Amino acid sequence: MSPAEFAAAQWTRATGAGVDPHEYRRVTDGLTSVADWGPAFHRTGHDYLGRAEDAGSSRSAGEYLLMAARWFHLATLAPYPYPDAHRAAGEADHALGRALTVLEPGARRVSGEGFTGWLRGPSDAPGTVVVVPGLDSAKEEFLDLVSALLARGLAVFAMDGPGQGVLAATTTFVPDYERIVGRAVDALGAARVGLVGLSLGGYFAARTAALEPRVAAVATVSGPFRLDWAELPPPVRDIMAQRAGGADAAHAFARDVDLAALAPRISAPLLVVDGGQDVIPGVTNGEPLARLAPHGTYLSVPHGDHLLGNARPDWLPRLSDHIAHALRGTPA
Repeated sequence: MSPAEFAAAQWTRATGAGVDPHEYRRVTDGLTSVADWGPAFHRTGHDYLGRAEDAGSSRSAGEYLLMAARWFHLATLAPYPYPDAHRAAGEADHALGRALTVLEPGARRVSGEGFTGWLRGPSDAPGTVVVVPGLDSAKEEFLDLVSALLARGLAVFAMDGPGQGVLAATTTFVPDYERIVGRAVDALGAARVGLVGLSLGGYFAARTAALEPRVAAVATVSGPFRLDWAELPPPVRDIMAQRAGGADAAHAFARDVDLAALAPRISAPLLVVDGGQDVIPGVTNGEPLARLAPHGTYLSVPHGDHLLGNARPDWLPRLSDHIAHALRGTPA
């Protein structure tokens, strides 16, 4: 794959994560090889750290730090193993923490066995939403989703779990992700919880909603209902092997990704969001999940791609309202 092809494939994901589309083009137009992706995005993150140091106000510094976090995270999406990927993930985590210290002094770092993240929002919120990332995503990728939930008066805990984000350097995926969310909910002291899972995080969120009784609302975005290892594209298998601790572990993990038996046990209101242009081989998308869940609703956006970064107005407000109404116990 050429650098132009890879950049085009990542376009809506990157801009959906909140980077400036014109800057994205300037950075990616300068790539002569796909191997240059990680270093170029890493450098751009450092450019934003420099802007934060030179900023004329603490607000501007915080905004530059948030943008640095995005670019550092995107550096980890290099199509081939990037030697500094774990360092970039650590710098994304550090930049996000510095930004929130400036912009939201009330934000609180919460960590425990197998998870870490930031709790944001009012202490008297009607519920706390846990945002669950996926295969190679992290808490720094979904800042706009977090902002939409915060704007509706909810508290939000955006997390990295085993094998994700800053924890990818020291941990690997676990099949029973509901245990991780349960520990996070214990640490948060939340009585009423919503879940939003994105990509593979959609599977984690749906599984948790079936098995964790404190979940009162759930939504998935581009989440798999089932995986077929033999049909998954080699790059997806390679990433899964990196995050799961080897090819055999990844194969076993993929075999467990099947919501057929768990979907009927999801008692919370469920919104399943899919993009009609999301056609990753080996992935069964979410329509069966919505159909089998007792209170499932299916939203398919015909022109949406994976994670629907090209169709945010078509799903983000509706998803945010779904979670807010369900946590408040008010009609949607």
